[in-house]
Amino acid sequence: MGGLHVSRGGSVHTGNTKYDETIVDTAVADEAEQGGAAFSILVVDDEPGMRNFLKRSLEKHYSVVETAESAEEAEAICHSRHFDLIISDIRLPGISGVRWVQDLRDQGGTMTVIFITAHADLDTAIAALRAGAADFILKPFRVDQLLAAVDRCFQQQQMARENFVLRRQVNQWFAVEGMVGRCELMTGVCDVIKRVAPMRSTVLIEGESGTGKELAARAIHVWSHREGPFVPVNCAAFSAELLESELFGHVKGAFTGALSSREGLFTYAHGGTLFLDEIGEMPLPMQAKLLRVIDQRTIRPIGSNRETPVDVRIIAATNLRLADEVKAGRFREDLFYRLNVLSIRMPTLRERIEDVPLLVEHFATSLAAELRVPPLRIDRDELRWLGGYHWPGNVRELKNVMERALLLGKLPSEVLRMQSPATDALPVGGASQDLTLDEVERNHIFAMLDRCGGNKSEAARRLGIGRKTLERKLHGTTENDGD
Repeated sequence: MGGLHVSRGGSVHTGNTKYDETIVDTAVADEAEQGGAAFSILVVDDEPGMRNFLKRSLEKHYSVVETAESAEEAEAICHSRHFDLIISDIRLPGISGVRWVQDLRDQGGTMTVIFITAHADLDTAIAALRAGAADFILKPFRVDQLLAAVDRCFQQQQMARENFVLRRQVNQWFAVEGMVGRCELMTGVCDVIKRVAPMRSTVLIEGESGTGKELAARAIHVWSHREGPFVPVNCAAFSAELLESELFGHVKGAFTGALSSREGLFTYAHGGTLFLDEIGEMPLPMQAKLLRVIDQRTIRPIGSNRETPVDVRIIAATNLRLADEVKAGRFREDLFYRLNVLSIRMPTLRERIEDVPLLVEHFATSLAAELRVPPLRIDRDELRWLGGYHWPGNVRELKNVMERALLLGKLPSEVLRMQSPATDALPVGGASQDLTLDEVERNHIFAMLDRCGGNKSEAARRLGIGRKTLERKLHGTTENDGD
């Protein structure tokens, strides 16, 4: 629970002395009452007066408060129900409070514990800490101290529970390392990534530019638990000669300008993953050399006669259809089959338009922290507009839009004029300014229907309205249909 607190005070005494309940911090009590209704407490103390006092004090703020006079009795009660918090004296008849709590922990118990005692020394404090105590209250103490300690424990528990729920939500949205999406297509991609990641098989990732192919490759690497690094290289950025040196390295004097030996990226990626982006742009001579490396798992630096074994997992990506490139003679068929052991297709953003609000929220938060600017709130109408755009640049284009919006403090005007290639929905200028709002809305609905192939249910889903509402708006009626 973050550490051991030691609370000291002076109103509640042990023995036969009177218990003073008059010193109670109202703010603490109110706060405890507001946050404590769903929590349950077990009080364990061998003194009847202390048990009764604690029960009366806690019942004012927490609905479930049970008591026990020994560890054995408390053990029996714990078998019948769960308690969120245990308040126990350290010195109990029979098994001590510390020993009993430690046994509970060893059996898998996760409840929070506050120890109370009139006999405190360093050894006792260390034993309580090892038993997992969240707080340590010395007798005599005040009621407000006890309530503050209990409230602090419950706040920490509440935070832990909320974090657990958020992590589960994040696991649904970010199903694989860094990948944002919860639509059916992205869920399928993430499932495949998780399944193939631990294997060493070559993976080919296909998809349009901006769909997140490198992100998928990094996710495969992270989930593979390979000890080596993730090394990306853009095959389209080098000529055949430079790419060979970049990948395999060279020895001193191998070519003009080779003043010293240099290791290639295959060597740097040893034990890890080499990501060959834009593999479809790789020159044919290099394709033959890459094929040899995949088959033999060895590399030969330029100018060297020595073969060097490498342990590298290859992930390739392309925005081209390699099967078509093979037919056109621009890509080696044998290399295509070596790379295409498993193919993953990254969906376009227009195919997963339901993820736009989630991506907007993600970029609005992450980019705001990166740019050190205040977060930007996108309202529902703006989200609907963004969801109606064609997004030819896919997620990368949306990210750029959100970055500009954060820098300006609002969605830029050119974004609000973006048009889908399939439609001129939501006109903004010229004669279109004479249209009524209802006419603009109907035009947009017709455009969405056109993009959805006439599927009213899909069009309604993308527009964020019910199908009955869509049909009512198409027919120009205004009565409430109960959607």
